[in-house]
Amino acid sequence: MTVVGPFGLSVRDQALEADVQNGLSAVEAGLLEATKSEVPFITEAAQHLVRAGGKRFRPLLVMLAAQFGDPYAPGVVPSAVVVELTHLATLYHDDVMDEADVRRGVDSANARWGNSVAVLTGDFLFARASHILADLGPEAVRIQAEAFERLVTGQILETAGPRDGRHPVEHYLDVIGGKTGSLIAVSGRFGAMMSGADEGVTDILTQYGERLGVAFQLADDVLDIASDTHESGKTPGTDLREGIPTLPVLHLRARAEAHGRPDDLELLALLDGDLADDTRHAEVLRRLRAHPALEQARRDTVRYAQEARAMLAPLPECYAKAALEELCDAVVHRAG
Repeated sequence: MTVVGPFGLSVRDQALEADVQNGLSAVEAGLLEATKSEVPFITEAAQHLVRAGGKRFRPLLVMLAAQFGDPYAPGVVPSAVVVELTHLATLYHDDVMDEADVRRGVDSANARWGNSVAVLTGDFLFARASHILADLGPEAVRIQAEAFERLVTGQILETAGPRDGRHPVEHYLDVIGGKTGSLIAVSGRFGAMMSGADEGVTDILTQYGERLGVAFQLADDVLDIASDTHESGKTPGTDLREGIPTLPVLHLRARAEAHGRPDDLELLALLDGDLADDTRHAEVLRRLRAHPALEQARRDTVRYAQEARAMLAPLPECYAKAALEELCDAVVHRAG
């Protein structure tokens, strides 16, 4: 049993391990090649987050999904590069919107070079992803375009907030289905499609990726509060400090609104105060870590991971299926 990919995913077959490792190595080389420019400064900015590392969760899913067809098919690695470039581009933009200072343990691009450079570098990465995508055929272009529309729609919905009468938790789940689930769903779809897997298998792996993507984001929400060292390289409580409404906070607000318990209302008052103050921020983190809202968010994470795992049931038993099932367990493990 060998550890590969994010979260210490273990692969129980040497041939599968070799395919995944070789595929991820090829993706890494593809990312560096795709982020080169004749202008040295653009190369430096575009490779900033590539070289900072990352979980490469989406390329890993592409490689595993490709096992249900021909994993050596020529479109597999380029499609994995496309989804990771798209993901990286959104990180540049997200850091500008969130005014983040750190990403993956290094200075964010906006902190290092300013917002304009960060936004334009994200656009550059989108352009390079589109260039690669064009060689994969019109169907791939259409799939990526639809996913990108969902991703941007999710971001807009998050910014706009829930419309009148819409429960904030339901709204939030729609938001992350677009922002995170859409691109992870495409990862499963591209891996299967580019490998020549049949349509039924491709649909299963698309739906699996969608649910796993939501679980993945919910685990991040939990980690932002529960962990001492955030896996993304961000400081714990970053989302709290930036006022981003993650699931544990939304559950807290719903409980306070429904029951009006003094402790909940007091915690909300602290949460809505100035979290730039380190003492207040630490107190909010301490209380949230012990609050039932955090456990409720963990349960939601488990539910989506279980739904993802259940989607795999019709697939034939094989090492790749076992690895996909283990990914569900790994996402849950991240959330504690």
